[in-house]
Amino acid sequence: MSTTEPDALLGPADIRELAAALGVRPTKQRGQNFVIDANTVRRIVRTAEVRPDDVVVEVGPGLGSLTLALLEAADRVVAVEIDDVLAAALPSTVAARMPERADRFALVHSDAMLVRELPGPAPTALVANLPYNVAVPVLLTMLERFPSIERTLVMVQAEVADRLAARPGNKVYGVPSVKANWYADVKRAGAIGRNVFWPAPNVDSGLVSLVRRTEPVTTRAARAEVFEVVDAAFAQRRKTLRAALAGWAGSASAAEAALVAAGISPQARGEALTVEEFAAIAENKPGRDRKDGEDRNGGARPAAEEPDGDRAAARAPRPDTDTDTPASTDAPTPTGSDE
Repeated sequence: MSTTEPDALLGPADIRELAAALGVRPTKQRGQNFVIDANTVRRIVRTAEVRPDDVVVEVGPGLGSLTLALLEAADRVVAVEIDDVLAAALPSTVAARMPERADRFALVHSDAMLVRELPGPAPTALVANLPYNVAVPVLLTMLERFPSIERTLVMVQAEVADRLAARPGNKVYGVPSVKANWYADVKRAGAIGRNVFWPAPNVDSGLVSLVRRTEPVTTRAARAEVFEVVDAAFAQRRKTLRAALAGWAGSASAAEAALVAAGISPQARGEALTVEEFAAIAENKPGRDRKDGEDRNGGARPAAEEPDGDRAAARAPRPDTDTDTPASTDAPTPTGSDE
């Protein structure tokens, strides 16, 4: 771990000075609410349990508040930034405030939804402050494309944090809950006050911890097939699964047959099902091709080996996703919506 000067991290005056020098004004469109409190970013790093041997990927570093705190603790930090001005400035900020760690930092100037490879060693952790309107698609995309990520801690709008960590039967359990649980064990990891941001948002923020599953969901269905069932079930969440999955299966009777074969009541609703149960439904889709000799209890393939992954993360908006808007990921924190 590096020893750094006490003022290496960015405080309120530093953030405003940097923003003024760059001509940056936080915008609602990109959810730009910059963290201005050094204690908060250090708390995030502690909660993420960043280790000296970690390679951390950060999405949306903004002016570098969290980036510098990560560099204090990790072996290497790779930041993905879409904004032209912020991307150009961040390496200089790191070099000026933490010169002894500058060679441990790399910047990828891109939309996180388009990134398929990162420089240097494979990332072991993802730590980021994500704008709420793209939080879930960015999170799912990173977990899909970089299976080496073992631990994740993201800060998002409190409502999104609740949905990600919700369990079956909870009223906010939905698409984000199930898809996140496909990859990881998910839990709430704390709350963040509004006064640590500039400008202060109109919403509360929450931390979500995701620890990748040591064993994948046991299923013969590919991830994309399972996610198709999830999307269909929650697109009409007030309906029974027999009705909600009629379009997916081809008819209500075909949906019922798939549900019965999976051991699930046709009268159940999506909010009651685990990710394993959604996988069982996907396995029993009418007409689904099965290879001869396929093991019914075989494990799911690793994400990197499956057919072109979860496009649901980048599709047009659907009910209950809270997330599927055009992916601009430069913002370091959840936005405060005035709507």
